[in-house]
Amino acid sequence: MDLFSSFFAAILFSLACNLDTLMLSMGYALRGVAVSARGALVIAAVTTAVTWLSLALGDLAARFLTPELTRLLGALVLLGIGIWLLLPALRRNGESGGEDGPARPAGMWSYFSLAAALAANNAGIGAAAGVSGVSPAWAAGCNFLITLLFLPLGHRLGRAAGDRPWGKLALLLSGLLLVALGLWEALF
Repeated sequence: MDLFSSFFAAILFSLACNLDTLMLSMGYALRGVAVSARGALVIAAVTTAVTWLSLALGDLAARFLTPELTRLLGALVLLGIGIWLLLPALRRNGESGGEDGPARPAGMWSYFSLAAALAANNAGIGAAAGVSGVSPAWAAGCNFLITLLFLPLGHRLGRAAGDRPWGKLALLLSGLLLVALGLWEALF
């Protein structure tokens, strides 16, 4: 994979993995809670470490398979995960959800717990992306930066949105990004 393709795939992967981070930060802002700078660093560091590990394990698995097979297998898994995320998002389109958002973090332990939950979402996608050839180093770096960007961005969007139901779009957008990443990996 050339440099541009590696970087583009890492950006798509990181955007898809961090939409839940954006939505979480928006939910916090709607409740008047901001993630501290230290909390943002904890969240970014933990999610990045788990994401890198899952990508590296996927990359390791890919070494035992032919490059064409791993690229196609990884692309198909990413497409499948993307479609799997799209189906419930499309079914819920237009429904009003009465779900409560996240509670206020009590301290650093809450940030670690929150980061672990966000990282768990990245782990499965990361393994598939690693098999398909997404660079663990590029994706980890992009994940760290995008996490640090999305936390304050989500806070600002949440404060601006008021009580609008922005969170319904997270699953849909994440699914679309994963489908785009899967197609990119399969075709390029």
